[in-house]
Amino acid sequence: FVDSLCVIPFIKLRLERKAKKFVFFKLTNIIVNVSLNLFLILKLKWGIEAVFVSNLAASFVAFLLLSPTIIKSLKFKIQINLLKRLLRFGLPYFPAGLAGMLIQGIDRPILTYLTDLRTSGIYNANYKLGIFMMLFVNMFQYAWQPFFLQNASEKNAKEIFSKVLTYFTLIAAGILIVISLFIDNIVQIPIYQGHAIINPLYWSGLNIVPIILLGYMFNGMYQIFSAGIFIKEKSIYVPIITSIGAIVNIALNFLLIPLIGITGAAFATLASYLVMAIGYFAVTQKFYKINYEYDKIGKIFLSVFIVGIIYYTQLIGGHLNLGNKFLMLLLFVILLGILKIGKEEISFLKKRLLKKRT
Repeated sequence: FVDSLCVIPFIKLRLERKAKKFVFFKLTNIIVNVSLNLFLILKLKWGIEAVFVSNLAASFVAFLLLSPTIIKSLKFKIQINLLKRLLRFGLPYFPAGLAGMLIQGIDRPILTYLTDLRTSGIYNANYKLGIFMMLFVNMFQYAWQPFFLQNASEKNAKEIFSKVLTYFTLIAAGILIVISLFIDNIVQIPIYQGHAIINPLYWSGLNIVPIILLGYMFNGMYQIFSAGIFIKEKSIYVPIITSIGAIVNIALNFLLIPLIGITGAAFATLASYLVMAIGYFAVTQKFYKINYEYDKIGKIFLSVFIVGIIYYTQLIGGHLNLGNKFLMLLLFVILLGILKIGKEEISFLKKRLLKKRT
């Protein structure tokens, strides 16, 4: 309940481009949550109740920080037409949210049911390594939503949105390649008292990390495609597309896990996000057509594919070493050279994304 009171004020900060306040409040929320959890669990020896108390305390802190924003904007006035419009647009997101929760979490219980807890634990530990792409996608989303809403009425809005997809794909592909190439080296780096990012017992599941990263990449792409849903207020399509994604996820989990184990669960997640990206693209193009830079995006994916083929060829042949990984990274950069993305375009897009409301 307290979190729900903070949603609108946080959105307001994003729309007003008050990034410093937004980040400070969010970081404070996280720090309070983590610190209180550690204190209650390690010092006071609390159990699961520590998680709930910490979450509640962190939410209250965020609410207090946002109180000036809430009070300043608070007006007691009921607008029936606005209420109807909000309900018409917002209600479809309820079933869509449930379907989204299934996509994000149904693979674990299915995996446990079809295999065992050990296999599920290996999958869960390696799935979390997708955080490298997830953080990028989340940061992008925070900037993207207020950006396209503010710029939708401009004459060149669709051209700008087209370039956003290109640059998102380019950066996400870079993250995908770097993390996929060096993930087995990254997990060996000691981060605290000699402990690695994940327990060495779970390293056998590192092969799913590139699949999870690619899944999060498609997650970000469908968020870009969803701009038309917001601009034209066509949210009725959201639960349909998300439900199809959830059905694909569940079906492929039951089909692939008995065949290829945790790799099957990873592919099920990837497929669901890919289906949703295609669904959002196909639907929004009907009422908000954008001519994306298909040639550049295609070349980016082709570069990823070529490096991926070489990577797995080296892996299977037993020739994969640190030197070859750097050579493959260099190859990826060389392949991207054919895109010929101008510095002026990147500079222009950066200014538009970071521009504060005047």
